[in-house]
Amino acid sequence: IVERIPLGVVGQITPWNHPLLIAVKKIAPALAAGNTIVLKPSELAPATVVELANLLYEAGLPAGVLNIVNGQGATAGAALTADPLLKLIDLTGGTETGRLVAAQAGKNLAGYVGELGGKAPMIVFEDADIEQTVNGAAFASMVASGQTCIMGSRLLIHESIYKEVLEKFAKKVSSIKLGPPQDPTTQMGPVISSLQRNKIEAFLETAVKEKATIVTGGKRPVFDNNNSDLNHGYYIEPTIIDCTTASGEPRNLNIVREEVFGPVVVAYSFRDEQHAIELANDSEFGLAASIWSQDVKRAHRVAQQLDVGIIWLNDHHRNDPSSPWGGMKDSGVGRENGLEAFREYSQTRSIVVNYDDRPFDWFVQEDGVRYS
Repeated sequence: IVERIPLGVVGQITPWNHPLLIAVKKIAPALAAGNTIVLKPSELAPATVVELANLLYEAGLPAGVLNIVNGQGATAGAALTADPLLKLIDLTGGTETGRLVAAQAGKNLAGYVGELGGKAPMIVFEDADIEQTVNGAAFASMVASGQTCIMGSRLLIHESIYKEVLEKFAKKVSSIKLGPPQDPTTQMGPVISSLQRNKIEAFLETAVKEKATIVTGGKRPVFDNNNSDLNHGYYIEPTIIDCTTASGEPRNLNIVREEVFGPVVVAYSFRDEQHAIELANDSEFGLAASIWSQDVKRAHRVAQQLDVGIIWLNDHHRNDPSSPWGGMKDSGVGRENGLEAFREYSQTRSIVVNYDDRPFDWFVQEDGVRYS
Protein backbone atom coordinates (compact mmCIF):
# COMPACT_ATOMS: atom_id res chain seq x y z
CA ILE A 1 0.00 0.00 0.00
CA VAL A 2 1.37 3.41 -0.91
CA GLU A 3 -0.13 6.29 1.06
CA ARG A 4 0.31 9.95 0.26
CA ILE A 5 0.53 11.88 3.52
CA PRO A 6 1.09 15.51 4.57
CA LEU A 7 4.55 16.97 5.08
CA GLY A 8 3.61 18.90 8.23
CA VAL A 9 4.40 22.59 8.61
CA VAL A 10 5.34 24.32 5.36
CA GLY A 11 6.70 27.82 4.71
CA GLN A 12 5.61 30.01 1.83
CA ILE A 13 7.04 33.30 0.56
CA THR A 14 4.99 35.25 -1.97
CA PRO A 15 6.01 38.25 -4.13
CA TRP A 16 4.48 41.67 -4.70
CA ASN A 17 3.39 40.97 -8.27
CA HIS A 18 0.07 39.07 -8.40
CA PRO A 19 0.11 38.83 -4.58
CA LEU A 20 -3.35 37.28 -4.18
CA LEU A 21 -3.14 34.91 -7.15
CA ILE A 22 0.24 33.48 -6.19
CA ALA A 23 -0.77 33.10 -2.55
CA VAL A 24 -3.84 31.11 -3.57
CA LYS A 25 -1.73 28.92 -5.88
CA LYS A 26 0.41 27.96 -2.90
CA ILE A 27 -2.18 27.82 -0.12
CA ALA A 28 -4.67 25.59 -1.98
CA PRO A 29 -2.44 22.55 -2.61
CA ALA A 30 -0.80 22.86 0.81
CA LEU A 31 -4.18 22.68 2.54
CA ALA A 32 -5.47 20.00 0.17
CA ALA A 33 -2.52 17.81 1.14
CA GLY A 34 -3.24 18.32 4.86
CA ASN A 35 -0.43 20.67 5.86
CA THR A 36 -0.33 23.74 8.07
CA ILE A 37 1.18 26.93 6.67
CA VAL A 38 3.34 29.87 7.69
CA LEU A 39 3.20 32.42 4.87
CA LYS A 40 5.22 35.62 4.52
CA PRO A 41 3.84 37.99 1.87
CA SER A 42 5.96 40.68 0.27
CA GLU A 43 6.36 43.74 2.43
CA LEU A 44 5.37 45.77 -0.67
CA ALA A 45 1.98 44.06 -1.10
CA PRO A 46 0.82 42.30 2.10
CA ALA A 47 -2.78 43.57 2.39
CA THR A 48 -4.56 41.16 0.05
CA VAL A 49 -2.89 38.10 1.60
CA VAL A 50 -3.82 39.21 5.12
CA GLU A 51 -7.40 39.81 4.02
CA LEU A 52 -7.51 36.38 2.35
CA ALA A 53 -6.46 34.76 5.63
CA ASN A 54 -9.21 36.64 7.47
CA LEU A 55 -11.79 35.44 4.96
CA LEU A 56 -10.60 31.84 5.25
CA TYR A 57 -10.93 31.95 9.03
CA GLU A 58 -14.39 33.48 8.72
CA ALA A 59 -15.29 30.58 6.44
CA GLY A 60 -14.30 28.07 9.13
CA LEU A 61 -10.63 27.30 8.64
CA PRO A 62 -9.36 25.98 12.02
CA ALA A 63 -7.15 28.30 14.05
CA GLY A 64 -3.44 27.89 13.43
CA VAL A 65 -3.76 26.19 10.05
CA LEU A 66 -2.78 29.31 8.09
CA ASN A 67 -0.44 31.80 9.74
CA ILE A 68 0.62 35.10 8.12
CA VAL A 69 3.95 36.63 9.12
CA ASN A 70 4.65 40.15 7.88
CA GLY A 71 8.04 41.79 7.66
CA GLN A 72 11.11 42.44 5.55
CA GLY A 73 12.61 39.62 3.56
CA ALA A 74 16.03 40.05 5.15
CA THR A 75 14.59 39.61 8.65
CA ALA A 76 11.20 37.89 8.74
CA GLY A 77 11.89 35.94 5.55
CA ALA A 78 15.32 34.83 6.70
CA ALA A 79 13.97 33.76 10.09
CA LEU A 80 11.17 31.77 8.49
CA THR A 81 13.35 29.90 6.01
CA ALA A 82 15.90 29.07 8.72
CA ASP A 83 13.33 27.38 10.97
CA PRO A 84 14.15 23.67 11.21
CA LEU A 85 10.49 22.79 11.86
CA LEU A 86 9.57 23.56 8.25
CA LYS A 87 9.28 20.51 6.00
CA LEU A 88 9.05 22.50 2.77
CA ILE A 89 9.81 26.05 1.63
CA ASP A 90 7.89 27.34 -1.39
CA LEU A 91 9.19 30.63 -2.80
CA THR A 92 8.24 32.83 -5.72
CA GLY A 93 10.91 35.47 -6.19
CA GLY A 94 14.20 36.40 -7.78
CA THR A 95 16.85 33.85 -8.71
CA GLU A 96 19.48 35.06 -6.24
CA THR A 97 16.97 34.97 -3.37
CA GLY A 98 15.96 31.53 -4.58
CA ARG A 99 19.52 30.27 -4.28
CA LEU A 100 19.79 31.52 -0.70
CA VAL A 101 16.48 29.97 0.31
CA ALA A 102 17.33 26.69 -1.42
CA ALA A 103 20.63 26.52 0.48
CA GLN A 104 18.81 27.07 3.76
CA ALA A 105 16.25 24.39 2.90
CA GLY A 106 19.06 21.97 2.10
CA LYS A 107 20.73 22.72 5.41
CA ASN A 108 17.56 21.65 7.22
CA LEU A 109 16.83 18.78 4.80
CA ALA A 110 13.55 20.45 3.91
CA GLY A 111 11.87 20.26 0.53
CA TYR A 112 12.08 23.26 -1.77
CA VAL A 113 9.98 24.69 -4.57
CA GLY A 114 11.25 27.83 -6.29
CA GLU A 115 9.51 29.73 -9.07
CA LEU A 116 12.18 32.25 -9.96
CA GLY A 117 13.27 34.63 -12.71
CA GLY A 118 12.60 34.48 -16.41
CA LYS A 119 13.49 35.96 -19.78
CA ALA A 120 10.84 34.45 -22.02
CA PRO A 121 11.38 34.45 -25.79
CA MET A 122 8.49 35.00 -28.20
CA ILE A 123 9.53 33.28 -31.43
CA VAL A 124 7.78 34.66 -34.52
CA PHE A 125 8.13 32.62 -37.71
CA GLU A 126 7.57 33.99 -41.20
CA ASP A 127 4.18 32.26 -41.55
CA ALA A 128 2.73 33.67 -38.32
CA ASP A 129 -0.55 35.56 -38.30
CA ILE A 130 1.02 38.97 -37.77
CA GLU A 131 -2.02 40.71 -36.30
CA GLN A 132 -2.61 37.88 -33.83
CA THR A 133 1.08 37.81 -32.99
CA VAL A 134 1.31 41.54 -32.35
CA ASN A 135 -1.75 41.54 -30.11
CA GLY A 136 -0.56 38.43 -28.27
CA ALA A 137 2.94 39.78 -27.80
CA ALA A 138 1.58 43.05 -26.42
CA PHE A 139 -0.44 41.14 -23.84
CA ALA A 140 2.50 38.87 -23.06
CA SER A 141 4.86 41.74 -22.41
CA MET A 142 2.83 44.64 -21.07
CA VAL A 143 0.20 43.05 -18.79
CA ALA A 144 0.88 44.05 -15.15
CA SER A 145 3.34 46.66 -16.50
CA GLY A 146 5.67 43.86 -17.53
CA GLN A 147 6.15 42.79 -13.92
CA THR A 148 5.66 39.06 -14.36
CA CYS A 149 8.21 36.28 -14.42
CA ILE A 150 6.85 34.84 -17.68
CA MET A 151 6.47 38.17 -19.51
CA GLY A 152 7.49 38.02 -23.15
CA SER A 153 10.71 39.98 -22.86
CA ARG A 154 12.62 38.75 -25.93
CA LEU A 155 10.94 39.12 -29.33
CA LEU A 156 12.71 36.89 -31.85
CA ILE A 157 11.44 37.59 -35.37
CA HIS A 158 12.29 35.87 -38.63
CA GLU A 159 14.49 38.20 -40.66
CA SER A 160 12.07 38.24 -43.63
CA ILE A 161 9.30 39.91 -41.57
CA TYR A 162 11.43 41.63 -38.93
CA LYS A 163 10.78 45.22 -39.97
CA GLU A 164 7.04 44.73 -40.49
CA VAL A 165 6.44 43.00 -37.17
CA LEU A 166 8.61 45.43 -35.24
CA GLU A 167 6.81 48.46 -36.68
CA LYS A 168 3.35 47.05 -35.97
CA PHE A 169 4.34 45.90 -32.50
CA ALA A 170 5.76 49.32 -31.65
CA LYS A 171 2.56 50.99 -32.89
CA LYS A 172 0.48 48.63 -30.77
CA VAL A 173 2.32 49.15 -27.49
CA SER A 174 2.62 52.90 -27.99
CA SER A 175 -1.20 53.04 -28.06
CA ILE A 176 -1.53 51.51 -24.59
CA LYS A 177 -3.19 53.98 -22.23
CA LEU A 178 -1.31 54.60 -18.99
CA GLY A 179 -3.13 55.71 -15.89
CA PRO A 180 -4.22 54.87 -12.34
CA PRO A 181 -5.34 51.27 -11.69
CA GLN A 182 -8.61 52.58 -10.20
CA ASP A 183 -9.65 53.96 -13.60
CA PRO A 184 -11.41 51.21 -15.61
CA THR A 185 -10.19 52.76 -18.87
CA THR A 186 -6.53 52.41 -17.82
CA GLN A 187 -4.66 49.75 -19.81
CA MET A 188 -1.35 49.87 -17.95
CA GLY A 189 -0.47 51.23 -14.52
CA PRO A 190 2.80 52.16 -12.83
CA VAL A 191 5.58 49.86 -11.74
CA ILE A 192 5.79 48.89 -8.08
CA SER A 193 8.23 51.51 -6.76
CA SER A 194 10.69 54.27 -7.48
CA LEU A 195 13.49 51.77 -6.93
CA GLN A 196 12.08 49.46 -9.61
CA ARG A 197 11.64 52.28 -12.11
CA ASN A 198 15.21 53.45 -11.52
CA LYS A 199 16.42 49.92 -12.16
CA ILE A 200 14.49 49.77 -15.46
CA GLU A 201 15.88 53.14 -16.55
CA ALA A 202 19.42 51.98 -15.77
CA PHE A 203 18.91 49.00 -18.10
CA LEU A 204 17.68 51.32 -20.85
CA GLU A 205 20.62 53.68 -20.41
CA THR A 206 23.08 50.81 -20.74
CA ALA A 207 21.30 49.48 -23.83
CA VAL A 208 21.59 52.87 -25.56
CA LYS A 209 25.30 53.01 -24.71
CA GLU A 210 25.63 49.62 -26.38
CA LYS A 211 24.07 51.16 -29.55
CA ALA A 212 20.70 49.43 -29.27
CA THR A 213 17.83 51.60 -30.53
CA ILE A 214 14.75 52.53 -28.53
CA VAL A 215 11.96 52.18 -31.10
CA THR A 216 9.24 53.48 -28.82
CA GLY A 217 8.89 54.42 -25.16
CA GLY A 218 11.79 54.52 -22.77
CA LYS A 219 10.68 57.64 -20.93
CA ARG A 220 8.57 58.71 -18.00
CA PRO A 221 5.19 59.80 -19.38
CA VAL A 222 4.00 63.35 -18.80
CA PHE A 223 0.33 63.56 -17.85
CA ASP A 224 -1.80 66.60 -18.66
CA ASN A 225 -3.16 69.08 -16.15
CA ASN A 226 -6.25 67.00 -15.42
CA ASN A 227 -4.02 64.15 -14.28
CA SER A 228 -0.94 66.04 -13.15
CA ASP A 229 -0.84 64.14 -9.84
CA LEU A 230 0.08 61.01 -11.83
CA ASN A 231 3.42 62.61 -12.66
CA HIS A 232 4.43 61.69 -9.12
CA GLY A 233 3.64 58.03 -9.81
CA TYR A 234 6.16 55.39 -10.85
CA TYR A 235 5.17 55.29 -14.51
CA ILE A 236 7.33 54.36 -17.47
CA GLU A 237 6.25 54.08 -21.08
CA PRO A 238 5.92 50.69 -22.78
CA THR A 239 9.31 50.26 -24.41
CA ILE A 240 10.58 48.34 -27.44
CA ILE A 241 14.32 48.09 -28.13
CA ASP A 242 15.78 47.08 -31.49
CA CYS A 243 18.93 45.16 -30.66
CA THR A 244 19.96 44.52 -34.28
CA THR A 245 21.59 47.97 -34.35
CA ALA A 246 23.82 47.20 -31.35
CA SER A 247 27.57 47.36 -31.67
CA GLY A 248 27.88 43.71 -30.61
CA GLU A 249 25.96 40.47 -30.95
CA PRO A 250 22.38 41.19 -29.75
CA ARG A 251 22.26 38.10 -27.57
CA ASN A 252 25.20 39.41 -25.52
CA LEU A 253 23.62 42.73 -24.53
CA ASN A 254 23.03 43.21 -20.83
CA ILE A 255 19.35 44.02 -21.35
CA VAL A 256 18.92 40.81 -23.37
CA ARG A 257 20.49 38.58 -20.75
CA GLU A 258 19.16 40.09 -17.50
CA GLU A 259 15.61 40.15 -16.18
CA VAL A 260 14.36 43.75 -16.29
CA PHE A 261 10.95 43.16 -14.70
CA GLY A 262 9.21 46.04 -16.38
CA PRO A 263 7.44 46.98 -19.65
CA VAL A 264 10.51 46.50 -21.82
CA VAL A 265 10.87 44.15 -24.81
CA VAL A 266 14.10 43.55 -26.71
CA ALA A 267 13.80 42.54 -30.37
CA TYR A 268 16.25 40.85 -32.69
CA SER A 269 16.07 38.57 -35.73
CA PHE A 270 16.82 34.96 -36.61
CA ARG A 271 17.69 33.29 -39.91
CA ASP A 272 15.96 29.92 -39.71
CA GLU A 273 14.38 27.41 -37.33
CA GLN A 274 17.62 26.14 -35.84
CA HIS A 275 18.93 29.66 -35.31
CA ALA A 276 15.69 30.58 -33.53
CA ILE A 277 16.07 27.61 -31.17
CA GLU A 278 19.69 28.51 -30.50
CA LEU A 279 18.83 32.12 -29.63
CA ALA A 280 15.82 31.16 -27.51
CA ASN A 281 17.87 28.71 -25.45
CA ASP A 282 20.81 31.10 -25.09
CA SER A 283 19.75 32.28 -21.65
CA GLU A 284 20.41 31.33 -18.05
CA PHE A 285 16.65 31.32 -17.54
CA GLY A 286 14.18 28.68 -18.68
CA LEU A 287 10.73 29.53 -17.40
CA ALA A 288 8.53 30.21 -20.43
CA ALA A 289 8.40 30.74 -24.18
CA SER A 290 5.88 31.19 -26.95
CA ILE A 291 5.98 30.08 -30.59
CA TRP A 292 4.01 31.93 -33.25
CA SER A 293 3.46 29.95 -36.45
CA GLN A 294 0.62 28.49 -38.51
CA ASP A 295 2.70 25.37 -39.12
CA VAL A 296 1.63 23.10 -36.25
CA LYS A 297 4.29 20.51 -36.97
CA ARG A 298 7.05 23.09 -36.82
CA ALA A 299 5.62 24.64 -33.65
CA HIS A 300 5.66 21.27 -31.89
CA ARG A 301 9.09 20.45 -33.28
CA VAL A 302 10.53 23.70 -31.93
CA ALA A 303 8.75 23.30 -28.60
CA GLN A 304 10.43 19.92 -28.08
CA GLN A 305 13.83 21.61 -28.29
CA LEU A 306 13.29 24.55 -25.93
CA ASP A 307 14.81 24.37 -22.45
CA VAL A 308 11.83 25.91 -20.69
CA GLY A 309 9.05 24.67 -18.44
CA ILE A 310 6.03 26.42 -20.00
CA ILE A 311 5.45 26.84 -23.74
CA TRP A 312 2.56 28.43 -25.59
CA LEU A 313 1.77 27.91 -29.26
CA ASN A 314 0.17 31.06 -30.75
CA ASP A 315 -0.56 32.41 -27.30
CA HIS A 316 1.29 33.61 -24.21
CA HIS A 317 0.64 34.06 -20.51
CA ARG A 318 -2.87 32.56 -20.42
CA ASN A 319 -2.86 29.24 -18.61
CA ASP A 320 -5.08 26.43 -17.37
CA PRO A 321 -4.91 26.35 -13.53
CA SER A 322 -4.40 22.57 -13.66
CA SER A 323 -1.39 22.84 -15.98
CA PRO A 324 2.01 22.43 -14.24
CA TRP A 325 3.82 25.72 -13.77
CA GLY A 326 7.56 26.03 -13.24
CA GLY A 327 10.91 26.47 -14.90
CA MET A 328 14.23 24.95 -15.81
CA LYS A 329 17.80 26.17 -15.37
CA ASP A 330 17.99 29.37 -13.26
CA SER A 331 14.21 29.75 -13.34
CA GLY A 332 13.74 27.36 -10.47
CA VAL A 333 12.83 23.86 -9.36
CA GLY A 334 9.55 22.12 -8.61
CA ARG A 335 6.10 22.82 -9.99
CA GLU A 336 2.97 24.73 -9.06
CA ASN A 337 -0.63 24.01 -10.12
CA GLY A 338 -2.65 20.83 -10.41
CA LEU A 339 -1.52 17.39 -9.31
CA GLU A 340 2.14 18.39 -9.55
CA ALA A 341 1.62 20.95 -6.79
CA PHE A 342 -0.26 18.43 -4.63
CA ARG A 343 2.65 16.03 -4.93
CA GLU A 344 5.13 18.74 -3.94
CA TYR A 345 3.15 19.25 -0.72
CA SER A 346 2.86 15.58 0.20
CA GLN A 347 5.07 12.55 0.63
CA THR A 348 4.63 8.82 0.14
CA ARG A 349 4.63 6.14 2.81
CA SER A 350 4.83 2.47 1.80
CA ILE A 351 3.12 -0.24 3.83
CA VAL A 352 4.11 -3.78 2.82
CA VAL A 353 1.62 -6.46 3.93
CA ASN A 354 2.40 -10.16 4.15
CA TYR A 355 -0.86 -12.03 3.48
CA ASP A 356 0.75 -15.47 2.91
CA ASP A 357 -0.29 -18.04 5.57
CA ARG A 358 2.62 -20.33 4.80
CA PRO A 359 5.35 -20.40 7.51
CA PHE A 360 8.56 -18.56 6.77
CA ASP A 361 11.98 -19.08 8.38
CA TRP A 362 14.92 -17.81 6.41
CA PHE A 363 17.43 -19.58 8.64
CA VAL A 364 15.86 -23.04 8.81
CA GLN A 365 18.27 -25.79 7.81
CA GLU A 366 16.79 -27.56 4.83
CA ASP A 367 18.13 -29.02 1.65
CA GLY A 368 17.76 -26.81 -1.31
CA VAL A 369 19.12 -23.62 -2.71
CA ARG A 370 18.92 -20.52 -0.58
CA TYR A 371 18.17 -17.49 -2.72
CA SER A 372 17.69 -13.80 -2.21
